[in-house]
Amino acid sequence: MAGGRREPAGSRLATVAALAVVVVAPLVPGVLSAGSPAALAGLPVEAIAVVLLLLALPARRARIAVAALFGGVVVAAAAFAALDAGFRATVDRPFSAADDWPQLGAAVGVVADAITPAGAVAAVVGLVALLVAVAVGLAAAALRAGRAAHSSGRQGRLIAATLASAWILAALLGAHPVPGVPLAAADAADTIATTSSRAVESVRDRQEFERALRSDAAASLPPSSLLAALHGKTVVVAFLESYGRSAVEGSTFSPGVDAALAQGQAVLDRTGYTAESAFLDSPTFGGVSWLAHSTLQSGVWIDSQQKYDRLTTTGRLTLARAFGDAGWRTVAVVPSNKGPWQVGSSFYGYDEMFDSRTLGYRGPAFSYARVPDQFTWQTFHDRELTPGHAPLMAEIDFVSSHTPWTPLPSLVPWSDLGDGSVFTAQAASGEAPVVAWQDPKRVQQLYGESVQYTLGALFSYLETYGTDDLVLVVLGDHQPARIVSGAAANHDVPITIIAKDPTVFASISSWGWDAGVRPSSDAPVWRMDAFRDRFLAAFSPGSGLTG
Repeated sequence: MAGGRREPAGSRLATVAALAVVVVAPLVPGVLSAGSPAALAGLPVEAIAVVLLLLALPARRARIAVAALFGGVVVAAAAFAALDAGFRATVDRPFSAADDWPQLGAAVGVVADAITPAGAVAAVVGLVALLVAVAVGLAAAALRAGRAAHSSGRQGRLIAATLASAWILAALLGAHPVPGVPLAAADAADTIATTSSRAVESVRDRQEFERALRSDAAASLPPSSLLAALHGKTVVVAFLESYGRSAVEGSTFSPGVDAALAQGQAVLDRTGYTAESAFLDSPTFGGVSWLAHSTLQSGVWIDSQQKYDRLTTTGRLTLARAFGDAGWRTVAVVPSNKGPWQVGSSFYGYDEMFDSRTLGYRGPAFSYARVPDQFTWQTFHDRELTPGHAPLMAEIDFVSSHTPWTPLPSLVPWSDLGDGSVFTAQAASGEAPVVAWQDPKRVQQLYGESVQYTLGALFSYLETYGTDDLVLVVLGDHQPARIVSGAAANHDVPITIIAKDPTVFASISSWGWDAGVRPSSDAPVWRMDAFRDRFLAAFSPGSGLTG
């Protein structure tokens, strides 16, 4: 009732809907964070506060400003909660507003590979428009709820005051109508506060990071001892995309990967190679592979894009630069790169870099993985391992096991590779990502098959082209996304050293790694940033460096 007149039924329904929106919307961040609708059982302080303020403020502009602030805060909190949930599900850490904005661009790039660039742009524009529309709608709902409370006179003020008192009492008593869900809810406010606090922690973490950058015992290693135990060897650091611990143990797809490793071990036994394996704790999870690459090479923990950007402006000694200083030719093969990679030379110190433009591949793209791993091996071998080649160190990124894991290539005779056109039929007959990703079990199966292909290409290369002077460091960059690795998966990735020369393994005898290409469940686990110094110490006798 207002002035003795009853509101039209449609107007009353609109008012009830507005009140419901004002009450429910601030609870959405809690629903997103918990992954459960149970958070809707709370009484949101944000809704009570906005109604009380709208009742108290006489000026129309002030009420509009308060309603707009309410809409903006709730939408921002929901967006932060969604990003946080997404980061936890993919890279296994919370979203940091101070560090992670650049990674959203990388995520858009992956989406573009799956649904076309135009589709990705349309999705981003649509999402931004939706967020703005929701914020405006929330503000309008708050204004209507405020008007309804005001027009109800003393009764409206009494209801608002009663709800505020109930919230305070519930907070004091710690009331939980649903286990784990407080009645006195403040989900939107808590999300904004947590996001802000996390940003402050990120700033402190970066200060610690700067101190770590300034401390580098390896920087003063004398060239005469640097990597002397590997003199005359061809050393290849082979990163296998998304090759995580879940690939080799405790999953529905690990038996297939284990079978591929067993077949690979048989190849090594036939061809005279030895292998030792362990695990590394990666700084990233589910994606952002370059953080792992830079951590391994620099000996510094790089777990954010900001740290990576800062690191690559320094003169920190990388493994590649150490090999270069010791007389090796250094090469990077990065099939996923589509343009110039400046830090490859300015920071890592590579003499030569190959990417999707320069590998000579003329076959089809397999979603994100533009170049099949087998073709990458062949091109590297043909261009760099010619008879009488100079001592060589290379990092090669093998991307066929990159999400979305479909379509997948399969091995062909090495003599048939040509310019890659042989893969055309394989890519055309593969399953589309938008179809496969409707079924988590199918995604897991495809992931396992992609790792089996990548391992098969590796062992087939060794059987076909392996040489006595080759030393391989084969490792994963990170675990696959949670949809594959599961909620309890850690950040461990397998690492294996493969060589024929027994002196290589004598140099690392103190490491205590497992024999063979599959690390056992109790194999040693190192942080990935520890590898550089331990590697340099093991193969630089007399340097005095301890790893």
